[in-house]
Amino acid sequence: MKKIKGIFPPIATPFLNDEIAIDKLKDNLSKWETTPLAGYVVMGSNGESVLLSRNEKLLLTETVKQNVSEEKIIIAGTGSDSIQETISLSNDCADRGADYALVLTPSFYKSEMKHKSLINYFSRVADKTKIPLLIYNVPKFTGVDIELNTVEELSHHSNIAGIKNSTENIRQISEFVSSTHENFSVIVGTGSVLLPALVSGVSGGILALANIAPNESAEIQKLYEEGKLKEATEIQNRMLPVNKAITARFGVAGLKYSLDLIGFYGGLPREPLLPLDENGKAEINKILLAAGLLNNLED
Repeated sequence: MKKIKGIFPPIATPFLNDEIAIDKLKDNLSKWETTPLAGYVVMGSNGESVLLSRNEKLLLTETVKQNVSEEKIIIAGTGSDSIQETISLSNDCADRGADYALVLTPSFYKSEMKHKSLINYFSRVADKTKIPLLIYNVPKFTGVDIELNTVEELSHHSNIAGIKNSTENIRQISEFVSSTHENFSVIVGTGSVLLPALVSGVSGGILALANIAPNESAEIQKLYEEGKLKEATEIQNRMLPVNKAITARFGVAGLKYSLDLIGFYGGLPREPLLPLDENGKAEINKILLAAGLLNNLED
């Protein structure tokens, strides 16, 4: 199994009157398609996956597959606490064009989600899915932080392709890289540590930042691989306030408003998430302007 390489945005799901706005999604994809992105993640955390119905998830997967170039990799967020539902949704997304399933660590019974439980969960899912899966470790949302020995063991499963690790813990990221199978893809899940994670050996990033700064995100990886660390560091540092704004500070609402500002369609988050207030909008505008991102894709 080849390593997954490059930069992927967990794309925001556009809504209009609380329905998925397919035309807006197609317009966004046409703009992203002009950038060096390696592919797209649908139904990620920034895609408001937990607020989508099963049919909506299938519609999103199918729509994205039909509106991007053939070489782009499609990763579908299909994880749930239920093994059977995760297998079922993963396979249905595979039938609609997904290349990989991004499977969240189960978390409702988080106190019991230790090594043996997670080995059993991911192995059973991987045994029955038509496409390879990626482990999705995001303790910020789940309260579960998968252990090194668990990832190391799972890396040898023939249908587990890698892990998206959405923490800023560079030591943990480095351990995942050094302790797993050579073809196992360790992918960083936050733009705040993209460059140091690349130095640690990750093969790519699934980044909220890549929704609004796809060129810059891809350029950091390209420059690093060319040995141009100074230039890569300059972009990384310039993107730090942007990444913080659309993740920790303002979340999905901030990401969607940022998309609106740069000429994409962001729209409103789905309730119970609330849109930004005017102070938040002013702050986002200021941050994107300082980072040189306004009208960036038209320059």
